Amino acid sequence: MTRILVVDDDAEITKLLETYLTNEGFEVTVAANGASALSAAASTEPELVILDIVLGSEDGREVLRELRLISDVPTIFLTGRGLESERIAGLKLGADDYIVKPFSLGEVTARIESVLRRSGVNASQHEIEKPNISFGNLQINESTHEARLSGELLELTSKEFALLSFIASSPRQVYSRAQLLEHVWSSSSEWQNEATVTEHIRRLRAKIEEDPDHPMWIKTVRGVGYRFEPQVPS
Repeated sequence: MTRILVVDDDAEITKLLETYLTNEGFEVTVAANGASALSAAASTEPELVILDIVLGSEDGREVLRELRLISDVPTIFLTGRGLESERIAGLKLGADDYIVKPFSLGEVTARIESVLRRSGVNASQHEIEKPNISFGNLQINESTHEARLSGELLELTSKEFALLSFIASSPRQVYSRAQLLEHVWSSSSEWQNEATVTEHIRRLRAKIEEDPDHPMWIKTVRGVGYRFEPQVPS
């Protein structure tokens, strides 16, 4: 398995990434500070590092400088700073990519695969065989356009799959019907009735929810829209 080192002092972030990336088929090690990150990099020899630029009182850029003395492992900066100047500064220090918080887990996977490809790590088989999105017993593979629940292939239409994949790629993010029309249907309420979204949500729930009347995966946010609630095993 591809080894990934996640370095972040936010325990909630590291737990989220560790759970998600492990379910994606990666071998994950976590570190909360520069010293433990460098030690883990030396001992586990990761094939990719996700490094927060702010580690409490430490500067992740300094950690990257020290890391580069012992390894040329591909590194993705993870940060809340979205300024172009900050991104450029990080890339000039030797980072291979940059993810700005808040991020979607789908974006994390896409950037990891992109960096691994550029660095020469063969991830093509991983892309085909492993689900792009996985929460508990629900797995979504965008490469094969398939979704499985408890190992059983779901019979989804193309639009149902696109809707499920989109909202699941940003768990807990609330989307209005208008936003879903825009992102999934490439349309707007001026051209297409928002009831289209409501009906597709109803159909999806009938296929993935144990009790569609009391959904666990696709929640209604009253007066706003819908969100995907990941059911991650404890």
